[in-house]
Amino acid sequence: MKSFIDDDFLLHSSAARDLYRNFARDEPIYDYHCHVSPEHIAANHQFADLSEIWLGGDHYKWRAMRANGVDERLCTGDATPREKFDAWVATVPHTMCNPLYHWSHLELLRYFGIDSLIGPASADSIWARANERLPTLRVHDILAANRVAVICTTDDPADSLDAHERIRHAGLSTRVYPAFRPDRALGVANPAAFNPWVERLAGAARARILSFDDFMGALRTRHDDFHAFGGRLSDHGLDAALAEPCSHAEAAAIFTAARSGRGASPDEAAKFGSHLMLEFGRWDAHRGWTKQLHLGALRGVNTRLLKRLGPDTGFDSIGDFPQVRPLGRYLDALEATGELPRMVIYNANPADSYAFAAMAGNFQGGPVAGKVQFGSGWWFLDQKEAMERQLGALSNVGLLSRFVGMLTDSRSFLSYPRHEYFRRVLCNVLGAQVERGELPADTELVGGMVRRICFANARDYFGLELDPAFSPVRAEP
Repeated sequence: MKSFIDDDFLLHSSAARDLYRNFARDEPIYDYHCHVSPEHIAANHQFADLSEIWLGGDHYKWRAMRANGVDERLCTGDATPREKFDAWVATVPHTMCNPLYHWSHLELLRYFGIDSLIGPASADSIWARANERLPTLRVHDILAANRVAVICTTDDPADSLDAHERIRHAGLSTRVYPAFRPDRALGVANPAAFNPWVERLAGAARARILSFDDFMGALRTRHDDFHAFGGRLSDHGLDAALAEPCSHAEAAAIFTAARSGRGASPDEAAKFGSHLMLEFGRWDAHRGWTKQLHLGALRGVNTRLLKRLGPDTGFDSIGDFPQVRPLGRYLDALEATGELPRMVIYNANPADSYAFAAMAGNFQGGPVAGKVQFGSGWWFLDQKEAMERQLGALSNVGLLSRFVGMLTDSRSFLSYPRHEYFRRVLCNVLGAQVERGELPADTELVGGMVRRICFANARDYFGLELDPAFSPVRAEP
């Protein structure tokens, strides 16, 4: 049976279809936050089979398979690629009404031209047809076919940037930049993990770390290194923003204790993290970077499987941490000294959407339009319903017209149809308002906003160098 996805997928009005086809569909992709492997980009990786490219590292799919009663061996274990593929294909019919049902069909259709409904009956055909096409889908082919203008990977300051050095000389039209993610620098509560990481940081920074000042100097060196590679974004994954008062002396004492093997208490860890987050914010402001705050995920809930399989394997959830007051304190502390960088704030809990959108409005001002962004739907909220709610919250208390749009936040090179998915949702929301007479029936006016949200706003906001194929950076009206 053929797939249900056609040209009008998610577009429920004439205005929506016009906006999508004439203003959204053909815009390049600006993927300013993702987790794809820079090593795979540098090597122009050739995927061995459909299982590797479709299921490898995709904890969204693993969660669905577990919920369908699939044994862990067929998710992350030692089953053969075909066994894992068959287990996923058998799961897909049970994902109806879950975004994975849409995404999986879009992935097969856009990459492999396969428009069959996914299920056990079509498994043999899908496996054969996709694997036949796969040799023409090396990583660079995928980036070119999807017109990906920018990728910002997510990189630990202790990581080597060797892959990014090789990417610079690969002749790609897609520009690939590292984004500075120093979450492990805040890990003083767990010296067993923190201290080996500090030694790795020392090696990457080409420095000895004997004191807290040495530690901060090494982090600053790596911030400089990322800047030299064209990086202009930082990123932090936190329960909530950190803005507890902490002097340099207090932070140094907490660091020294952790280096000697004594883990910080929760209050000490919050103070230490607050001190670092303010410093990181100042560095970003002085360098003209954009800071991203991913707030509200409750990580590692299933401790038995976390210990067995490690992080980012599908055992995280939506947290219900208090967000508004600490976020306001953090933004205000940087604003008070004129050191608030451009910032994108993402929430994991839909209950916080209006609060985040409203908080962003407190810290706007020229010359940057939309200086503090309420970011796109993230993690559990990057699906149709939550996208619509995010767009609604931003529209009602901010300026949707200045929104920097969608990102993949994915480890998979098959995830670029998520941009198509978002664009269809966006056009359907705006098209419905046009049809109801809530927006002007002026497709150039409304379509211009759509085009900016899909690409130009991000291009102008982040200011990263682009290949001429994707047009020079310019201000949009």
